[in-house]
Amino acid sequence: MKTDSASTHRRARRVIWLLLGLLVVGWLALGSVAGPYTGKLSSVSENDDSSFLPESAESTTVGELQRRFVEAESVPAVVIAERSSGIRPADRAFLSDARARFPEIDGVVGRGSPPIPSEDGRALQLIVPIGGDEEIPEVVQAVREEVAAPPEGLTVLVTGPAGQIADLGEAFAGIDGLLLLVAGGVVAVILVVVYRSPVLPFLVLLSAVLALGTASLVVYLLAAEDVITLNGQSQGILFILVCGAATDYALLLVARLREELRETDDRFAAMGRAWRSTIEPIAASAATVVVGVLCLLVSDLRSNQGLGPVAAVGIVCSFLASVTFLPAVLAMCGRAAFWPFRPTLGSPHPEASGLWGRVARLLDRRPRTTWLVTTAVLLVAAAFLPQLKAAGTSQSDIFLTSVESVEGQEVLARHFPAGSGSPTIVIARADRSQEVLDASQVEGVSEVRPTVGDDGRPRVVDGLVEFEVLLDDPADSEEAIATVQRLRSSVHGVDGADAKVGGTTAVQLDTRETSERDRTIIIPVVLVVIFVLLALLLRALVAPLVLLATVVLSFAATMGVSALVFNHVFDFPGADPAVPLFGFVFLVALGIDYNIFLMTRVREESKKRGTHAGTLRGLSMTGGVITSAGVVLAATFSALAVLPLLFLAQIAFIVAFGVLLDALVVRSLLVPALTLELDRRIWWPSRLSRRT
Repeated sequence: MKTDSASTHRRARRVIWLLLGLLVVGWLALGSVAGPYTGKLSSVSENDDSSFLPESAESTTVGELQRRFVEAESVPAVVIAERSSGIRPADRAFLSDARARFPEIDGVVGRGSPPIPSEDGRALQLIVPIGGDEEIPEVVQAVREEVAAPPEGLTVLVTGPAGQIADLGEAFAGIDGLLLLVAGGVVAVILVVVYRSPVLPFLVLLSAVLALGTASLVVYLLAAEDVITLNGQSQGILFILVCGAATDYALLLVARLREELRETDDRFAAMGRAWRSTIEPIAASAATVVVGVLCLLVSDLRSNQGLGPVAAVGIVCSFLASVTFLPAVLAMCGRAAFWPFRPTLGSPHPEASGLWGRVARLLDRRPRTTWLVTTAVLLVAAAFLPQLKAAGTSQSDIFLTSVESVEGQEVLARHFPAGSGSPTIVIARADRSQEVLDASQVEGVSEVRPTVGDDGRPRVVDGLVEFEVLLDDPADSEEAIATVQRLRSSVHGVDGADAKVGGTTAVQLDTRETSERDRTIIIPVVLVVIFVLLALLLRALVAPLVLLATVVLSFAATMGVSALVFNHVFDFPGADPAVPLFGFVFLVALGIDYNIFLMTRVREESKKRGTHAGTLRGLSMTGGVITSAGVVLAATFSALAVLPLLFLAQIAFIVAFGVLLDALVVRSLLVPALTLELDRRIWWPSRLSRRT
């Protein structure tokens, strides 16, 4: 009988080895196919205004109507030349020669306008139309090369909407290389410090790389088929989110595996127990983030709508790799994965007697003092939230480094009506054109001119006319936005004209207003959805309310601190209205993760020991791994700051600081202290609330 039992055991282990091997090989094969798509995402990424347009806004409607007035869609680049002592004949000849060569560049539509002199005689501008279906950054670069050797003393820059798109593309160019290198390097260093092993960090990072490759493949296919809209902003967040989430899930699994390896000599049994113990919190964490980011689909902004499914795909792939590939490869490696500090059978659990054991004992002595003091500190930080300037910034302020399009816009504004390179567009019924023309003469408008046909008369298409409205101020400035608001109010008042106002400035205005509307809708939706998920996970109503309240307080404190840092340390000009929304979605979805990791373990321990002892045990056993997870996620999001864009730098700080606040203060002190205060009532109305 013993021989038969031993033989059966050996066959079972061979089957396990075979299945695990097939799983690992399958993932590696998938990774070899999917991996290259990480570098291909930029080819399906859109960084022009169309990828950010509000779906139902007035400027979007104008953009669609405007296509009727042009034979080929184009985006203008503005070549601006300046000589402080006055333009010379050689300067004009240089620009005229360049204009004659522009049609030779693939993507340039025609020769563009002749050089237009400024009234002060010190500048010339030249409008170069670039085909809307072309790779605008490459075409702009070719235009810049054509004017790269001007006469001595003449400054020539390429700006305008096309120039800005090119510079934005250049800023995002570091996503595929620099961002991944920085994020991966930071995570590797942290994992080596946490595990004190060269093997485990490699396996964890390999799991994250496979998840990122798979996510990139899925996102590439969806974006290529126009199912979703991908831009550089979403692409950067995808990379960071996958690296951070996959590593966090791995930390939880590995920590539990190390516990189990001290309880059993069988590596497969240890992994089975660890997997069963962690699959629920990891799945709940992933589901929370997925549902949270998918709430962005409610947004009316294409960029937000695109980010939702992109981030959701990343989280799902991180989850799958973390609960399939990583457990398989860890089970095959066994204790060798922890070399040189291998956990041995019967060795003591250091968690309960280490730092977090001491924190648990401190909380046990003064739970009420702890949560009162912690809450007071968070409320003080939250009091600075109204100082956050999130009403929007000019387009030129989105760059953190000097770029040619911004420098060119400054030169353009010194010598021409600042909005000449990006005119505002008014489209109205032709039979009311004179009334609309008169109504367009509002404060801040320097000139209104109709689009004319070959006969020199205003062109009428489908009973509509188009006007170009030149503004006194730069198209991306606050003054220009105020002018467009006055312009809309005026032309909308013309009876029967059905006048609509679009163009670059109008797009910025509509995007800002839509972002503000999104905040009021998406934030409550996220809170309700996450509450339902927490209630299902914890089988309680009080605990989810407590957790959500603490995370919202943490978010408010984070935004208060961010306001102080942005205003008085970094001296940022302001923030996009989407920054608080993105900060909320990511902080609530990701911050709740650590509470899920903690409270699922507390619930597990409470079944055995009661809520009081279970809380202390849960905190001491998960303190190290959750803190490590928070540091890893904060470090990966900090890597976004390597891209020289204001929006991403602000998101990097908000999420990194907020995650650390959640992991080190809210989850470590506030939540367990409140749990000790409420005791078994925290589990109401489940059976645990009635257990003594």
